[in-house]
Amino acid sequence: MTYDFLFKLGVSLFLGLFIGMDRQLKNKPLGVKTSMVISVASCLITIVSIESVNRYSLPGHTNMDPMRLAAQVVSGVGFLGAGVILRRSNDVISGLTTASMVWAASGLGIATGAGFYMEAITATILIILAINLFPLVLKLVGPHTLRRRDLSIKMVVKENQELNDVFKQIKHLGMRVNRVKVKDLDNGQQRLEMLISASEKLYTTDIYTSLKSVSNVVSVEVESR
Repeated sequence: MTYDFLFKLGVSLFLGLFIGMDRQLKNKPLGVKTSMVISVASCLITIVSIESVNRYSLPGHTNMDPMRLAAQVVSGVGFLGAGVILRRSNDVISGLTTASMVWAASGLGIATGAGFYMEAITATILIILAINLFPLVLKLVGPHTLRRRDLSIKMVVKENQELNDVFKQIKHLGMRVNRVKVKDLDNGQQRLEMLISASEKLYTTDIYTSLKSVSNVVSVEVESR
């Protein structure tokens, strides 16, 4: 093989990067890191599957399918990743990156077992960069949305208060309300369950203190996602 495999893995990395950015900007569970890991590992398994035919098949004696390996890995390892995906009480899905790492590890093992040492090493480096370095770079040079984080907020508002005023005060604090659920309590007060977006530079305690300062708010509960 030539160094064409390095170009393929690099292209797959950046394609996964773009897909992950699209999903993350839309607040979907599949983010940048998960997409890049899946993309690089898929490319690696495909390269190994195709090149194994050229390296190990014997014309006239062996009939090998160059895409058989990739098809079997996709269906056989998926249930392992599903075991580490969790849904917490606040509807947050966690474990997707871990699940993709489980799936990618199988691809690296197949590549090493088939004798594709350079390809496996290169893919490992790219996956590590995808998990640790590239997200930091994106936060520095990427869209402003990537430098914000979501928090689950529960607030109790005094009786007969205008909720629009509460939302305006939250907006003035530099936070954006993405989702709202309103519930009337027995004592006439109202309970707001919100998903807000705030700057990553703010500590959770700072956000809690700011929300407590909003007029007519009785209690505040903040949970990081």
